[in-house]
Amino acid sequence: AAAVPGTLVNLAAGGGARRSVRFGHPSGALTVGAEAQQIEGVWTVAKAIMSRSARRLMEGRVLVPAGSFEAAD
Repeated sequence: AAAVPGTLVNLAAGGGARRSVRFGHPSGALTVGAEAQQIEGVWTVAKAIMSRSARRLMEGRVLVPAGSFEAAD
């Protein structure tokens, strides 16, 4: 609905032509969209799009003693 100009979803997303809408959620982000076109007065969806990301679960450091590396000849 966000891809069809003038629908409530399109207007809530800022109006105008758009291919996708991005939602944030506690686990990351979700992008959904569609390629829609009007043919002879009928809206047709040619392609549906969805992708998601995951939030970072862990961040850290590893300490490696300098003596662990040998010089390459």
